[in-house]
Formats: sequence, structure tokens, C-alpha cells
Amino acid sequence: MEIFLLLIGFVFVCLGIIGSFLPVLPGPLTGWFGLLLLHITKTIPMNWTFLGITLALAIIIFILDYFIPAIGTKRFGGTKYGVYGTTIGLIIGLLSPIPFGMLLGAFFGAFIGELIYDGKDTNRALKASFGAFFGFLASATIKFSIATVYFIFFIIKFWEYKSVFF
Repeated sequence: MEIFLLLIGFVFVCLGIIGSFLPVLPGPLTGWFGLLLLHITKTIPMNWTFLGITLALAIIIFILDYFIPAIGTKRFGGTKYGVYGTTIGLIIGLLSPIPFGMLLGAFFGAFIGELIYDGKDTNRALKASFGAFFGFLASATIKFSIATVYFIFFIIKFWEYKSVFF
């Protein structure tokens, strides 16, 4: 059972890193569940302070993830159409074989979304799409950083107790 929890926890922290870029998977929260599974094992002592702080941080990042792209879009003069376009473009870009498809999809999705809102002002749409793009990059960077830290915590804690597992 210990090995099973360890493996599932490892999968979760890996999914946390992947989820930093996928809009359907909450990266830091998923990574935190990996840490929780590691601490649930009988081998690793439960550290409620550590788990509480990392959970609070994951929840804050999860909430901010909804606001950062919108703030970027709004700051550059965009509308909710740009935000929706960013999300749709991100998903399409993720599924495309184009390198950096997610980044290009976020940018062009915001641009198309803004053109749908107001098809006459391409300069405003372009400016808003840059805002959505930068907001997405900022959000993804924050999530990736936290998910990577959770992955490192997982590896360090596992390495500390590896002799007990194997």
C-alpha cells in the first residue's frame, strides 16, 4: 500500500506540472494532492504545518489563475470575449501539432475573440490579445513554479525516507 501511495503521489506531482499549462487541470492543487498522498503513507511523518501552508498557497494560486489572464486582458483594453478566446485558443493550440501551439493559440484566440466583439478595431483587438497572452504567460509561470517546487519537495521527502520504502 505504501508503494501504491508513493506512485500515485508521484503521478499527481507530475500531473501538477503538466496542469500548469492545461486549463482543465489545476496544476498546483494536483501537485499538492501528490504531497498529501506522500504524507499519508505510514513511512513519512505527517507534517500538518507544511501541508497547510502548501495547500493555502495552492488555493491562492488556483483562485488567482482565474483573475490574472483577465487582468492582463483588461489592462490592455480587452473584453471577456478576449478572455474566452484565449481559453479556446489555448485548448486548440494544445491539440495542434504546431510547436508552441498553446502560446500561439492563446494569442490568436484572444485576437479572434476581440474581433468578434468589435470587428472594426483591429488595433484594439491586437493590443488586447497581447494582454491576454501576457496574462496567460504570467499565470502559467506562477503555476509552473509552484508545481515544480511541490515536485522538488516530493523528491526531497522521498529521498530522505527511500531506505524505508525499498
